[in-house]
Amino acid sequence: MKQLLKTLTESFGPSGYEDAIRKIVVTEVKPLADEVRVDALGNVIARKKPASGAKNPKKIMFAAHMDEIGVIVSHIDKNGFVRFTNIGGTFGRYTLGARVRFLNGASGVVGYDRLEQMDHWLPIDKMYIDVGATSKKDCPVKVGDVAAFERPFVEMGNRIVAKSLDDRTGVVALIEAMRAVKSTPNDLYFVFTTQEEVGTRGAGTAAYGVDPDIGIAVDVTPTGDTPSSLKMVMELGKGPCVKFRDVGMLSDPRVVDWMLQTAEKAKIPHQREVLLVGSTDAREIQVSRAGVMAGAVSIPVRYVHSSSEMVDYDDMKNTVKLLAALASKPVTF
Repeated sequence: MKQLLKTLTESFGPSGYEDAIRKIVVTEVKPLADEVRVDALGNVIARKKPASGAKNPKKIMFAAHMDEIGVIVSHIDKNGFVRFTNIGGTFGRYTLGARVRFLNGASGVVGYDRLEQMDHWLPIDKMYIDVGATSKKDCPVKVGDVAAFERPFVEMGNRIVAKSLDDRTGVVALIEAMRAVKSTPNDLYFVFTTQEEVGTRGAGTAAYGVDPDIGIAVDVTPTGDTPSSLKMVMELGKGPCVKFRDVGMLSDPRVVDWMLQTAEKAKIPHQREVLLVGSTDAREIQVSRAGVMAGAVSIPVRYVHSSSEMVDYDDMKNTVKLLAALASKPVTF
């Protein structure tokens, strides 16, 4: 699981440009699924059919997004300095000094026009990317070129630090859950979505196509366990979080109870999540077609939307256990 996470986080796939991630995912899921297809928006939809003789199987859609935040070139000046804008939630406080890798292979470092006060909020429209060029002519990128942040995968004890753990942790958890589920009474759809960071777009089209009875997003959640953080109970090392609410959706109480009862019965460490910032693919799944019973399983991650996000490896393993337990038993509501 660690090797797969390393491969995924060290690959580049900003929203709308998930090709490299999609190739890895398709290679991993083909031997595990009964059907695999890619839709018009690039979502990978892998189906595990119910066991023969299953009565009234529930159609359950698990979704984790493949894309990551990034930047896109908007202007290049005469000296070859690159202006850019964001793809998704690219925060100024994490961007200055970051290294980026363009999809064409070019590298760059983010600088700032002039720093007058170091502790002030830094808008990205005052930043530029230095790609080592001396003029516009020798600049290796063009307007419209896309980049993601570049950082290596690092293990720090039981903690893992990497870029794009949001949501490559969820992608890995879905793949490993597929591997763990040998037989199921349910009709399972493991969906690896696109463009979540720019408005949960892929999940909307995928849910419309799958038309599930139940939808579960598998994503990350910010924690409340660092100094002066928001007062939220989610912590690293305490297990996956069962979402009650975030900015974009209220989880269906039936789905929440099902997830909590499953975790308790299987003795899987877990947490209860009320998220004060952000949302997930579950928001879009919930309102697809005539509506879907929806919820989310969240993996606690520190420093979300930075290039050095942090996850606890035990939380990942317990997330896989919870997803496999949910997928393997009949749903009675």
